[in-house]
Amino acid sequence: MSASKDAPTTHTSVDLVDLDTVRTWMDKVHLGDGPITNAKAIGGGTQNIMLMFDRAGKTYVLRRGPEHLRPHTNRAILREMEVLQALGQTDVPHPRFIGGCDDERVLDGAIFYLMEPIDGFNPGDGLPPLYAENADVRKEAVLRVVDAAAALGAVDPRKVGLEDIGSPRGFLERQVERWLTDLEKYQEFDEYRGRKLDGVSEVAAWLNANFPKTWKPGLMHGDFHLANVMLRRDRPEVAAVVDWEMCTQGDPLLDIGWLIATGADKYGEGLLDNPMVVAGGVPTPAELVERYSLRTDRDLSSINWYAVLACFKLGIVLEGTYARALAGLAPVHIGERLHHHTELLFARAQRIIADPPV
Repeated sequence: MSASKDAPTTHTSVDLVDLDTVRTWMDKVHLGDGPITNAKAIGGGTQNIMLMFDRAGKTYVLRRGPEHLRPHTNRAILREMEVLQALGQTDVPHPRFIGGCDDERVLDGAIFYLMEPIDGFNPGDGLPPLYAENADVRKEAVLRVVDAAAALGAVDPRKVGLEDIGSPRGFLERQVERWLTDLEKYQEFDEYRGRKLDGVSEVAAWLNANFPKTWKPGLMHGDFHLANVMLRRDRPEVAAVVDWEMCTQGDPLLDIGWLIATGADKYGEGLLDNPMVVAGGVPTPAELVERYSLRTDRDLSSINWYAVLACFKLGIVLEGTYARALAGLAPVHIGERLHHHTELLFARAQRIIADPPV
């Protein structure tokens, strides 16, 4: 599929949301009255659009898909809505869901929802003084992130109404082929066709040859790393885990594998330039696993396999944005940055195989 060669129009996130339409919808569902004010774009990753605004003395955060909606975008936003509502019954830190619109006709084809703002900061965007100046605070904060992963993995999907989310049977067994298929689909973009990633075949072969002997399904976030959490500014504590579009019933140990894949290695070296990791003093992979082991009865003997799978899966997901960027369907500078991250992830996967961190 080849997009137009014309350069895509540059918009701000605020331009991409018709706030008059949002206000009319809010009127219908009785969420405040009067004008929407103080609308501004806020950070929300590279894939989706988030705005914060005020109405009738209350602050809201709106989340919708990107400017160029992909076939699965609205399904992912629907999933987030379902998950956030269900998590209200648990002690997993998350943004409180307010309301959502599942009618694609309302906002130019994009499903959207509203949630409460989080009083905290994203460590992917920089560190406040308490964290920047104290390695003990940084370490404790990351350990609390591990606790949040353990809390999610302990949730019984049936008790919170998420028994139908995802397909847990055979989840791990189908991962390698599923993501190789996605990588191959990127060849449908004329501008990406013929490109290859180093290490894909080798990492895939190792994953298939070293499959965990046993595993137990449960809820997992699916994109669990430090840029997808909000931390309190006044103490090392998780205010909320965010970006729930990849949440599913799968293997919760993959979330810990994700932290290992994207954080500091056993020598303290970072991968994706997260300020928390760059500042130093964060837990090693072994310390992450030790903390998780205190809060679970899951078998952690194959945790290095999960870290390699996380590198493999995340790398291919990020490469999709690069393929779309080459076709004019995502910002080029973001696509190029994520492609570089993909290369780093596959290099890390090979290092983990050669020199296991745990």
